[in-house]
Amino acid sequence: MQFDIKKVLEIIPHRYPMLLVDRIVKFEEDFMIGEKCVTINEPFFQGHFPGHPIMPGVLVIEAMAQVGGFLLLKRVKDPADKVVYFIRIDKVRFRKPVLPGDVLRSELKLLKYREGLCVMSARAYVGKTLVAEGEFTAKVMKR
Repeated sequence: MQFDIKKVLEIIPHRYPMLLVDRIVKFEEDFMIGEKCVTINEPFFQGHFPGHPIMPGVLVIEAMAQVGGFLLLKRVKDPADKVVYFIRIDKVRFRKPVLPGDVLRSELKLLKYREGLCVMSARAYVGKTLVAEGEFTAKVMKR
């Protein structure tokens, strides 16, 4: 199952410049892959190492978190009435920089889910290269 940007916008509340998911390319009950096409036109490149643009690590984490939020919101009834709050981020490791022209692929796997509280394993890739990973804990809440 895949979702284009129109479907992504229907599920998660983020909007430009904070929307960091362009499409969902794989969706299973407990696993999801989302992609972000990173371009030099991103607003953060103007100030993040001018002359040597690198996507800020915190935004790589945010991109993974948004894919995780999408995964969770697709599991609940009435996702438009819900919001996902990330309450813990653990074991984060940055492996390689993400550069303009890269396609950032975020893979999220649901490890535990109980009463709207969940733990997910997250990995981000550019091509086959692991660029970041971590473990996220989140809660689905009523808006």
